[in-house]
Amino acid sequence: MRNYELAYIADPELEEEALEELEDKVKGWIESAGGTPTKFDRWGKRRLAYPINKKSDGYYVFIAVEMPPGAGTLIERNLRLSEQILRFMITSQEPA
Repeated sequence: MRNYELAYIADPELEEEALEELEDKVKGWIESAGGTPTKFDRWGKRRLAYPINKKSDGYYVFIAVEMPPGAGTLIERNLRLSEQILRFMITSQEPA
């Protein structure tokens, strides 16, 4: 298992309940790919550096994840297909 950080920006028009459902979906995708989320860091609604899909704000969420090396492609596919997620990024974290 390797350590990764998954960051995504969600649609700013989502209600609080829909944001929690989206987090549960992402957590389910991680677990179905063989990983375990270790820490959720919610930054809340922030201004974007440039408009994405004609939206200038977004909800930022960062998740620390332990997962096998090949699991990222399965998660990326689901993130890419979700219309609620504007942008996402999965980065490898070096051991401390």
